[in-house]
Amino acid sequence: MVTELVKSENSYQAAFRSVRPTLAWLELVRNSAMDRFEQLGFPSVKEEDWKYTNLATLAKEDFVPVTSGSTDAREIEGYPETADTHLVVVDGFLREDLSTKTELGDVVAIDLFSAVEDARYNKIVRKYLARNAGYHNNGLTALNTAFLQSGVFLWIPKNVKLERPLQITFVADAENGASFPRLLVVAEENSSATLIESFVSSQSGKYFTNAIAEIVLKDGAQLEHYRVQRESNNAYHVSTTSAELGRSSRYDTTSINLGAQLSRHDVSVVMDHEGAETAVDGLYMVGSDQHSDTHSVIDHKQPHCTSHQLYKGILDGNGRAVFNGKVFVREGAQKTDAQQTNKNLLLSEKARVDTKPQLEIYADDVKCAHGAAVGQIDPEELFYLEARGIGPELGRSLLTYGFAEEVIGKIKIDSIRSELDEFVLRQLHTSL
Repeated sequence: MVTELVKSENSYQAAFRSVRPTLAWLELVRNSAMDRFEQLGFPSVKEEDWKYTNLATLAKEDFVPVTSGSTDAREIEGYPETADTHLVVVDGFLREDLSTKTELGDVVAIDLFSAVEDARYNKIVRKYLARNAGYHNNGLTALNTAFLQSGVFLWIPKNVKLERPLQITFVADAENGASFPRLLVVAEENSSATLIESFVSSQSGKYFTNAIAEIVLKDGAQLEHYRVQRESNNAYHVSTTSAELGRSSRYDTTSINLGAQLSRHDVSVVMDHEGAETAVDGLYMVGSDQHSDTHSVIDHKQPHCTSHQLYKGILDGNGRAVFNGKVFVREGAQKTDAQQTNKNLLLSEKARVDTKPQLEIYADDVKCAHGAAVGQIDPEELFYLEARGIGPELGRSLLTYGFAEEVIGKIKIDSIRSELDEFVLRQLHTSL
């Protein structure tokens, strides 16, 4: 096992040496991140946060890091609502020729390295890049940071409201490749926008996606953030979403995990200013031979902040899921309102889920609750439907669909909601 890990790390080191140099400060960050990856390597099951997700198979794979952007032209279809606000990122590299930005107005959406080299945005990138998604304690985050070559810089100026949703489609195209998508979002004071991240693949083989999104909301800013992961069922997908919220800002995020053989999503929301609010919701559908892991940390550091979290999972076959949600209420963070719920529906006797919602409270004037539930379809509910002439198979599908709809119904983008409805029904081999 150790030999395989070293071998895999050496292959990343070799690819790292071929990456072109960048500005001095960014080169220091990249070199520091690679040094940290060499020290940490891939996480192992000996670490508490990775106890139920074994990356040994991923470490053994001989994936080739993608170190240059593809020039092949192909049309990538987005949602109808984002026809004029759609960015396409192929193997981690922004493709301007495939992107459409005609309705972005004053919003800046450019290649991350272009922002680094632009005097107007250099200080912003330097201040926030790799700040929230720190790489010092996470080997996978360190690996992504070491391979910083492109990505997306999204800047929403003060008081600007983006009327249309902005979609960023991350396409995995390199067969047997490892790609490192990167996104930095900075929303200035009292701005608002809707962002859609979509992870897809142009091929069905094995590959590795290691993605990071860093989000900064200044005072009064609002962001609705949807994340749809539907990679190849043979792929490995690990990702980190880190958000920091300013005073009276609001961050609503919904993560949908459907694809990949093994997927892991780490979500972190830090509320270090009074009056911040967040809703962190998600749905994972896990079929045979799939493993989905969600770890979330919501950190209440200041008083009068609110966080509500609802995650649901549907598991079939021998699918496996992990949910670990931590809510911290720091000393002095009075009047905190934190609610956390994880519910799981098992459609097979072989399906398994490990769920662990956690509350850690150091303040005494708070309203906090958490809970988890794991079960199968209620026989009484099924009997109720059968008594009204609905067959057992359709009855199970209806109940499963209703279970997922609590999360899907919250989504405000019609096309995403319709797509997910179709996916759920297709997985259930039925239609309504």
